[in-house]
Amino acid sequence: MLEISQRGQQMPMSPYRKLTPYADAAKQRGTGVYHLNIGQPDIETPPAMLAAVREAEIKVLEYSPSAGSGSYRQKLAAYYQRNHIPVQPEDILVTAGGSEAIFFAFMSCLNPEDEVVIPEPFYGAYISFAIATDVRIVPVVSTLDEGFALPPIEAFERVITPRTKAIMVCNPSNPTGYVYSEAELLQLLDLCRRHNLFFLSDEAYREYCYEGFATSALQLPGAEQHVVMVDTISKRYSACGARLGALVTKNPDVQAAALKFAQMRVSAPALAQLMGEAAAELPESYFEHTKAEYRARRDLMVRRLRAMPGVTCPTPGGAFYVMARLPVDDAGTFGRWLLEEFSYQGHTVMVSPAAGFYVTPGLGRDEVRLAYVLNLEKLDAALDCLEQGLAAYPGRLVQPIGDATPALEARP
Repeated sequence: MLEISQRGQQMPMSPYRKLTPYADAAKQRGTGVYHLNIGQPDIETPPAMLAAVREAEIKVLEYSPSAGSGSYRQKLAAYYQRNHIPVQPEDILVTAGGSEAIFFAFMSCLNPEDEVVIPEPFYGAYISFAIATDVRIVPVVSTLDEGFALPPIEAFERVITPRTKAIMVCNPSNPTGYVYSEAELLQLLDLCRRHNLFFLSDEAYREYCYEGFATSALQLPGAEQHVVMVDTISKRYSACGARLGALVTKNPDVQAAALKFAQMRVSAPALAQLMGEAAAELPESYFEHTKAEYRARRDLMVRRLRAMPGVTCPTPGGAFYVMARLPVDDAGTFGRWLLEEFSYQGHTVMVSPAAGFYVTPGLGRDEVRLAYVLNLEKLDAALDCLEQGLAAYPGRLVQPIGDATPALEARP
């Protein structure tokens, strides 16, 4: 009997798509599904980006250079410079989405069996990239009760071994929405410099910071040899389907290695790069509108969640996700139950069970990640569904009077 690879067997299901078959079945039964499970914004893609493709006079759709077209790299560098990130076109390698940038970063900076230290919970796909590249993720736990703030730097020191090759953060964070301060990033960079480590910085949500601004790791003094930034236009411009990202570093050895991996796949999407050029020239007012919209959605979601009995959540400072602790026996079981057995006014809601954002066994069991990517009216209706679902769920937890230990409520 033929057997698939060990990588294929170990590769986990996406934590935000894992329940998709149950959502599809619910829709087939006629139940509407509010998707809070995935960061797919409903804000319109800027018309100028779509017009750039529609109006392009192309007779032959050719390969672009493996590092990306010269014109796009120049305009992307100018975008970074406007954001006070000291980047030149030669520091940029254009990728097929942020996912390819992460893959290239792992392949260029880490050997098989090397270790990358990441504060958890973290973007669930990092687990898949680690399996694909034979890299081991070493977690440093941050907690919901502390708002998912960066753990003490001593916690990172304790897990560094001779196999440690990199530290990685997502800033602002997917899935927590936490925004790492410049002081926190400087602590991490100092640790990387002292231990000769790469500092991998995923900055997909840089523009969406609701109290102040997110510091790029590339802005830190002494970042040149250590920092490898991965980026994407997906969330910034509501263009997830364009599949256009970038690996950005001033380390020439990393750039040279990443280029060889880029040559392996020949080139990034040419039409997407036209969209990227148009996006890089959008005025700052574009972000003023979208940030205001996401802030309003965040505020609505946090207010509604905190009003639900037994639900706990911090206020995220950026991105468009909330991590919430629910009064349930198991968030994965609850998420499936919502799709299989529950509806409210003809609808139900799809969530991302948070266990898929941890590698430490047992963590996230009663947590979910919720994406506030629906407009305010739909988001409010989705939270109505969640509130009613929590009240009706047979496996909800209750707090007995005089007992500090939650108990499982008996099934009706």
